[in-house]
Amino acid sequence: MRSLVTGVAGFIGSHLAERLLQENHHVVGVDCFTDYYAKSLKKANVKRLLKEPDFSFVEENLLTARLPELLKDCDYIFHQAAQAGVRSSWGAEFEIYTSLNVLATQRLLEACKGLNIRKFIYASSSSVYGDAQELPLREESILKPVSPYGVTKLAAEQLCYSYWKNYQIPTSSLRYFTVYGPRQRPDMAFHRFMRALLDGEPIEIYGDGKQTRDFTFVSDIVNGNLLAMQSALVGGVFNLGGGSRVVLNDVLETVQQVAGKGAKIVYRDVQRGDVMHTLADTSKAMSELAYRPQVDLSTGLKEQWEWLRETFS
Repeated sequence: MRSLVTGVAGFIGSHLAERLLQENHHVVGVDCFTDYYAKSLKKANVKRLLKEPDFSFVEENLLTARLPELLKDCDYIFHQAAQAGVRSSWGAEFEIYTSLNVLATQRLLEACKGLNIRKFIYASSSSVYGDAQELPLREESILKPVSPYGVTKLAAEQLCYSYWKNYQIPTSSLRYFTVYGPRQRPDMAFHRFMRALLDGEPIEIYGDGKQTRDFTFVSDIVNGNLLAMQSALVGGVFNLGGGSRVVLNDVLETVQQVAGKGAKIVYRDVQRGDVMHTLADTSKAMSELAYRPQVDLSTGLKEQWEWLRETFS
């Protein structure tokens, strides 16, 4: 099998590529190393991959890449590439999000027309739901994103559906719920909390800490992608969550226990675009894909702490 992984130098993309290699795929990874966070961290993410004979790396932007060459003989596409971050998507930065999240996705889908692609799997986000009042969040829930980032993820998700409906490109969209684990981006909460603990700095929280999240370990997200790849179902959307709703203040206690260190907590103003609560209803993914999250929060946090300590100490 030959698979294309976009955003391969990112947090999830690098883990996914490693797993595909274990499953005997030849993997073509593409990444353009945007400056959203340090290029050195992204290069570290693909260091192991570059040693694999069945891995090919292409440093290209999907907006300008020669897509027919990338897609030649490709069986599966895992479209992980995107400009990340809710808080950075406002103002003039929105142009970057529309280009990298919407236009790049449309260009990739357009290039798939007429090809024998077995499955096009798009990495969507729980941000498409917005600040929903009813939990858990179901695939049929009303979609009202409250950030420009969420708007672009929903737009790209709708493009996947449109290209399936009109051109029979076999797409599946997976809505990720707050993914964590080794290689997590520096702007994400657990990375920031643990880095503050490591450096002896205060932990900053946006809001009062009473917000809740459905945290999902990265290996469970990878499993969800492979299950979607293997499924004959196309044109659909699936929630991928960790299976539990956790209060952020309680998570802070667990993080400090895992690290064996206490920290001063500083509460800041709520950021525009942040939602108060998330909780995934994963019953559809469980029944139709046989998805089952395997890693509990405490175990996952221990793995992330060990990675972060080894990487930044």
